[in-house]
Amino acid sequence: MSAPLRYRRILLKLSGEALMADGKYGIHPPTLQRIAGEMKDVIAAGVQLAVVIGGGNIFRGVAASTDGMDRASADYMGMLATVINALALQDALEKQGTYTRVLSAIKMEQIAEPYIRRRAVRHLEKDRVVIFAAGTGNPFFTTDTAASLRAMEIGAEVIFKATRVDGVYSADPNKDPKARRYRTLTYMDVLNQNLHVMDSTAISLCMDNKLPIVVFDLTHQGNIMKAVTGTAEFGTLVGAPKTAWA
Repeated sequence: MSAPLRYRRILLKLSGEALMADGKYGIHPPTLQRIAGEMKDVIAAGVQLAVVIGGGNIFRGVAASTDGMDRASADYMGMLATVINALALQDALEKQGTYTRVLSAIKMEQIAEPYIRRRAVRHLEKDRVVIFAAGTGNPFFTTDTAASLRAMEIGAEVIFKATRVDGVYSADPNKDPKARRYRTLTYMDVLNQNLHVMDSTAISLCMDNKLPIVVFDLTHQGNIMKAVTGTAEFGTLVGAPKTAWA
């Protein structure tokens, strides 16, 4: 590998939409295989990798609740959607020879292990990819909050927030040609400017525990490895001094 590792234990936050590619819903198998291949490379480099995955490509609880569905019921349906995505990602990883475990916050003993913190850490120590499914197991909490919570529980050094743009911008870069990408941000910058990096609960949890967040573009091959090595001018680093970004 050309660059040394900046992080040894990471939590990767994937949205369900990341699995769709250019589709409107569902899972795009070639995209799933590409992401699994990048994860395999990261594990081979010596990184311990945990993943929290959303379910927005299948069902989004908040959207359903605005259409009249009970919010708690809609959120539980969204949690089940994350389990479907977790199982799909597990299958893609294992087909490439990467040992994987799915740990669900809602008990589903036939298809996933129940979430137990010590068990999750042990799997990571054995170089298995750990996929956290079903969010926190509670309605009214997003998978962003689940990512922050699980990252702290397993002692992750950083959260990688994978998106479709190459960092955090002052405005929508697809609509505003003057939008500029931030190289670094404080947690309060994100909250005060309402930058939608993660929801406010997740950002507050990270701020209270000094857990940095790297926001980067997942759509380009090799970007997970770039994030692991902390390549200069890559993505946006939230919650660390500027000197921490090489």
